[in-house]
Amino acid sequence: MYLYLPMETTKSTILFIINPTSGNNTTDWQGDIENYFKTSNHNIVFYDIPKNCKLEDIKHQILLCNPDQIVAVGGDGTIKLVAECIINLHIPLGILPAGSANGLAKELGISDNITLALDVISKGFLKKIHLTYVNNHLCIHLSDIGLNAYAIKQFDKLPLRGMWGYFKAFLQVLWKNPTLEIEMKMGQNKINIVAEMIVIANATKYGSGAIINPIGTLDDELFEVIAIKKISLREIFKMIVSHAPYDTDKTEIFQTDSLTMKSARKVHFQVDGEYLGKTKGVKAELVPKALDIIVPENI
Repeated sequence: MYLYLPMETTKSTILFIINPTSGNNTTDWQGDIENYFKTSNHNIVFYDIPKNCKLEDIKHQILLCNPDQIVAVGGDGTIKLVAECIINLHIPLGILPAGSANGLAKELGISDNITLALDVISKGFLKKIHLTYVNNHLCIHLSDIGLNAYAIKQFDKLPLRGMWGYFKAFLQVLWKNPTLEIEMKMGQNKINIVAEMIVIANATKYGSGAIINPIGTLDDELFEVIAIKKISLREIFKMIVSHAPYDTDKTEIFQTDSLTMKSARKVHFQVDGEYLGKTKGVKAELVPKALDIIVPENI
């Protein structure tokens, strides 16, 4: 269900929260945004996220501005940071993709072309989406343990940014990744499983475009748990190219609104692209209708 957001005809205050360190481009975000809205009657306000920023700093800025709409200018980490400040406040959140991968923006069909993305801000529709809390970290997109989290740890050490940097990190850890021995509990169901990585998915795909969760949606009040038991070139091809059904001997998908996982040993762990160290336990819970997000008409 969508609600039309008539930004073009309604005078409103739009707060753009910009992460200057996102991605690797040199876009003049403030100049381009001001140029786009120069003929509108909106009140445009900018806030650059400083180094060592705390949630309270952003919340204070939101309180001072009292915006009708907030736009996160950055990648998934920036969106997550802003979402933590406005969860359940029902302030519409827009996205200007400015990160290395921009997974949620791709999920929602928001272009990385700034003019097209701003068109969504001014002409888009409101969509309520659910989120999850994973070990008390808000997750708007994807969280996982195992191979991908390990690759993100290595990626953070590399000078090479973007998808090529991630691909290099992925290859570095592909043959070093230890197998996970996991006990999962979803509702009353308990499952013991051996896997190379396990994904907790609100969304359907990574920023690379690889579809990890072909049955997921952001508004069905369920999240998916994808257990990749065996990494194979055939399954990777399905994720990236053919999108054919998974081989259930290698990849298994579960749906739930709560999850507890226990690992035989500590495993690499990430939420929305942020590496969070190693853990032996993961607890995930759904937060229904948590965020009002601005999307294109066709999503």
